[in-house]
Amino acid sequence: MTSQKQIMARRVPVNLAAQSYSIEIEAGLTKKVATVLAPWIKDEHLILVSDDVVGPLYLDNVVEQVRTLASRVDTLVVPAGEPSKSVATCDELWQKLVDFRTDRKSIVIALGGGVVGDLTGFVAATFARGLRFIQLPTTLLAQVDSSVGGKVGINLPHSKNMVGAFWQPETVLIDPLVLSTLDDANYRAGLAEVIKYGLIMDPALFEFLEQSVDAINQKHPETLARVIAWCCQCKATVVAEDERETTGRRAILNYGHTYGHAIEAVFGYGEYLHGQAISIGMTCAARLARNLGIVDQVFLDRQSKLFQAVGLPVDCPAERHRELLESMKHDKKVTRGQLVLILPKAIGFVEQVAAPDDVAIRASLQND
Repeated sequence: MTSQKQIMARRVPVNLAAQSYSIEIEAGLTKKVATVLAPWIKDEHLILVSDDVVGPLYLDNVVEQVRTLASRVDTLVVPAGEPSKSVATCDELWQKLVDFRTDRKSIVIALGGGVVGDLTGFVAATFARGLRFIQLPTTLLAQVDSSVGGKVGINLPHSKNMVGAFWQPETVLIDPLVLSTLDDANYRAGLAEVIKYGLIMDPALFEFLEQSVDAINQKHPETLARVIAWCCQCKATVVAEDERETTGRRAILNYGHTYGHAIEAVFGYGEYLHGQAISIGMTCAARLARNLGIVDQVFLDRQSKLFQAVGLPVDCPAERHRELLESMKHDKKVTRGQLVLILPKAIGFVEQVAAPDDVAIRASLQND
């Protein structure tokens, strides 16, 4: 369980031997990017990647600051949304990097949410056999989850995150104040990953979230800063124990994701925001655990109540269950033909379970 001292920390270390780095969390950090990044940038060529929602808000300001550190600065802006995590967009960015005369000393900076971070990180990992990479996440989901841990990648048409790599950033810079410009749907979608950490590994976090619903819904700055640091510490702990999912420990982060990724793929990327699909996915996983006798109805009700209190969906789409099941069977976590699910045992504890038969999984897709 995370200690109070760790919760209040604004610098969270990610301990990965030679690839260790820190997550810097500070209100107003986007206004002092050059000062914070000075240790990493010594007259190198920088490429900033953003999207057409975040770019108009923050890109010019960040570019103006880092020009004082860089030999030259180029920018790339992609369409906002999950469809940009594609092979086609990757190809466009690779070609642009060639046009920019990018070399192995260049540094790529992701300024945006989870899509921008995943896409930019994958481009950095694969161009010239690997470029240095820095994360400036601007959504709650990216700040508490996707920017931390080095998982980068893109989607195939029917498979979420199927093409990817482990590529750790040099650092992650988090400014909680940028959440003031985040739209309500994406803010609430990020809360799905926040709640996930309480469910999978920290009962105290889950209880704090239950007690802080009003502050969370109102985006209370100190509450958000505390929650972001707490979640980053949770993920950093897991990543340090199992960077590349070789021991199985990191798999707990996939709670609800096999269901959620199937929902995203079957209904078309963008119909459901990632966090919305994951809150539904965690509900389905908890329902399956209840049906198997692993948890009771009280667990399911408590989890669903918190999701609903912060405006997250819990009902699985009523149609296309056969397609959802087939999509789950093509999840990247399938091993030797066996689908493995992360199911809850209690608040703060989950376990890997070999998926039961199709009848049981279909039953878990049915809303109570």
